[in-house]
Amino acid sequence: MKETIITVQEAKAILSAQQFEPMVTQIRLAAAIGSVLADDLYALVDIPAFDQSSMDGYAFAFDSWKSGTAMKVTGRIAAGSDERIMVKEGEAVRVFTGAPLPEGADTVVMQERTVYRDGFVTIDQADLRKGDNRRIKGTDIKKDTRALAKNALVTAASVGFLGALGYAKIPVYATPSVAIVITGNELQKPGLPLVFGQVYEASSAMLQACLAEMGIADVTVYFVKDELDETVKVLNDALRSSDVVLITGGVSVGDYDFVVKAAEQCGIQQLFHKVKQRPGKPLYAGRKGAQPVFGLPGNPSSVLTCFYEYVWPLLRKMKGQPDNLTNLQVPLAETYQKNNQLTHFLKGNYQDGKATILTAQESYRLSSFAVANCFVILDEIMRVYEKGEIVQIHLLPVYG
Repeated sequence: MKETIITVQEAKAILSAQQFEPMVTQIRLAAAIGSVLADDLYALVDIPAFDQSSMDGYAFAFDSWKSGTAMKVTGRIAAGSDERIMVKEGEAVRVFTGAPLPEGADTVVMQERTVYRDGFVTIDQADLRKGDNRRIKGTDIKKDTRALAKNALVTAASVGFLGALGYAKIPVYATPSVAIVITGNELQKPGLPLVFGQVYEASSAMLQACLAEMGIADVTVYFVKDELDETVKVLNDALRSSDVVLITGGVSVGDYDFVVKAAEQCGIQQLFHKVKQRPGKPLYAGRKGAQPVFGLPGNPSSVLTCFYEYVWPLLRKMKGQPDNLTNLQVPLAETYQKNNQLTHFLKGNYQDGKATILTAQESYRLSSFAVANCFVILDEIMRVYEKGEIVQIHLLPVYG
């Protein structure tokens, strides 16, 4: 297949057109935080489920009460009681917060505004109104009405709301599992001594951290040397183990770059290979059935840039979440000149309404990434950007 280098816009359009349908799973309510609802949820009960007292006090029928007149206390109802008591004219019942109101009662006076003596209670509150301190059945939500809509993000508050409605499990978009395949003969694991010609491998931990920020914990990491047969074997293992496969390194055209050939032998359909961008020009994207596969360049800065610009949106989409980085149009703090006609994703800082392009932009350098909060995106065609010129930035997820 003749490979054609495409623009950033074309690459993103190809990915956007792919239908990687979110999977739906039933999940325990307490574990659902950060998930997205896969269906409308309806109230299983009224909330409150019955007329109840909102505080400790005395319940009575307001229209039968006369100011200054003592009412006979004929019973008491605690929260959780299933006892049914009728309150009559001139009577009151001792109630506690959350307790059902006795039949016939429509008002509660807090105990601090009463005087109790010898089985009778007198109210000392001139501004008491009918219905005070009473929670009416169904005033928060009525049974069978929609509680939360499909595609709503599950927050701590919504977990509490659904728990109060009686839900133990809820349908959410499943979090995809991810395989990370690290290629490269030169890589050494951190913590072990380096020999001449080796570098420490940082991408696996970095990608796991990115995935953890997204709430993706089901991650398997594979390491493979730069050998075609071994790459094919490991890639097949990764496809069997996970919903999404991310490969780092081996996607260029060197003698030891075997990822594209291995992907073809594994039955992966190539979507594109090589994009007019810096960093990350050799970026590869493919799919095998419902599984997305990305071949990310080997340099860590390129890995992270391509992850945020291409992989992050797709994973968010698979989780049923908004799939775009926060996009802003802001003035450039200083003049910048680029030396080629590629779209540039430059590490930058967005502060005080302006974007500053950081130093150390080379694809092997992560020092600038460690302090960046955005990408400054420079158009493929333009070469010179003047100070104050409006540029597009993407806020990195932790900041956006």
